[in-house]
Amino acid sequence: MLTIAITNQKGGVGKTTTTYHLARAASLRGLRVLVVDLDPQGNLTDSMVDGTEGDAGMADVLSTASPLTLDEVVTSTSWEGAYLAPSGSDALALVRNELITSGPGREMRLREALATVSDSFDLCLIDCAPSLDTLTVNAFSASDGILIVSQSRLYSATGLAHLLNTVEAVRAYYNPSVAVLGVLINQHRARTRQGAHWGEELAAACRERGLRLLDPAIPDAVAISDCAESGLGLDEWPGGSTLAGIYDAHLSVLLAAGGDLL
Repeated sequence: MLTIAITNQKGGVGKTTTTYHLARAASLRGLRVLVVDLDPQGNLTDSMVDGTEGDAGMADVLSTASPLTLDEVVTSTSWEGAYLAPSGSDALALVRNELITSGPGREMRLREALATVSDSFDLCLIDCAPSLDTLTVNAFSASDGILIVSQSRLYSATGLAHLLNTVEAVRAYYNPSVAVLGVLINQHRARTRQGAHWGEELAAACRERGLRLLDPAIPDAVAISDCAESGLGLDEWPGGSTLAGIYDAHLSVLLAAGGDLL
């Protein structure tokens, strides 16, 4: 099972919608994909399944106070071959605090949980919380590769540097083989002066650090978020086929890059 963490420490960059549409692309290819919602906000859970309020989720899997295992909380979705490990919402935020004070091995709990189901899936996509906390470190420690979702906005290059520092720390202490598979610019406004300028700044930062910048960028299109809120894929959305094709092309790049790590 190839495991990819999708991340940015800044909120509102479209990390969750990126995870959502990559999962849809994977399901359309006939892959068995496990989507892990590791964000206490639980937005991905709300998009992919109905009626999860109060249900068991990743909060139970990661907490020492719960006996539940990952396979006991994974649920099917409306997409064939796509399964979700729901967040557990507010309870996951409490578990994040629990991890801060836990003893040795706290950074490896997700990795150990995923190992128990790895033979059942081809791909695992982890939607990380918008912070560089113990949940995100767990995600990086459990992953083969990392996809950074950014924007062509001010401070994106600076934020990238902070995120890469965390990746290096995880490599040094927990997961030496984890690699950054690429950087994806999301909500891009190529025709604006600001979008063009900061898009080039981010591209220059990627070149300087030897990172793959996925091309093309994801445009700032309302359909992308509307689909997720409606629980539909872009291929099911009027006029969404072109956007669906972009996500599918990016999935090909990620699968190829990730396959080299396995």
